[in-house]
Amino acid sequence: MNDLPSLPARLRELRTSRKMAQDRLAAAIGVSKSLVQSFESGKLVPQEGTAGRMDEFFGTGDEIQRAAKEEREDRQPWLRSWFDLERRAALLRSWGPMLVPGLLQCESYMRAVFSAVPANAGKVDGLVAKRRERQAATIDRDDPVALSAIIGEVTLRRGPRDVLKEQLGHLVDVGHRPHVRIRMIPAESEGIHVGLSGAFVIASMPDGRRSAYMDDQLSGHVAAARGDLRHLELAWEEIDALALPVVQTRDVILRMLHEHK
Repeated sequence: MNDLPSLPARLRELRTSRKMAQDRLAAAIGVSKSLVQSFESGKLVPQEGTAGRMDEFFGTGDEIQRAAKEEREDRQPWLRSWFDLERRAALLRSWGPMLVPGLLQCESYMRAVFSAVPANAGKVDGLVAKRRERQAATIDRDDPVALSAIIGEVTLRRGPRDVLKEQLGHLVDVGHRPHVRIRMIPAESEGIHVGLSGAFVIASMPDGRRSAYMDDQLSGHVAAARGDLRHLELAWEEIDALALPVVQTRDVILRMLHEHK
């Protein structure tokens, strides 16, 4: 039996043993009082940088960092399971309404995306490395997973000019691979449709089983229930009907790339 206190209990113990109010701790580690309250209640887990500042403040070595890392991993089994499903899939269908799908991102685009999130400070290199590992394990390997991706045109016009230039060129290069199909929904045709509710990926396995992954800013969700999958299949059909063919999409991307020269 593990007699060690939970992370929230340990954080409360460290603070109260110093007779310190939550607002004083918050000021010392550079966060809000409400965030400290969320850590101590177990509602949220400190990110790596915050956990490091806590360790430094309390003089606990890397105790809080290790405990927070384990807690985050325990709360995100969906992430580990999705990476495995992604790698074993026969086909991935990916919809990107706001960002280029991760498996199609070039490194500078990855860095721009990860750097835009304050909580990623100090972790960008590691996040980029993990995303590149996912690419290597799926579409870049010798027996690649087939990928069909649909991207909104506005997505390809969002970001720093130099980053977009590299990303557009990367899409052209990757799009020539026989196992990759990239299509785009032109801005004038997009309007309001079901796909605007968020990005998702549907994984079809060699044995016919399917799973899906839906992402948001705070977490992700792996769906395998029949009703959820049916909803996403219908959403894909609607998005698919709006998208340009592969060759026409490539022509549009080439024109966009020319605009950046």
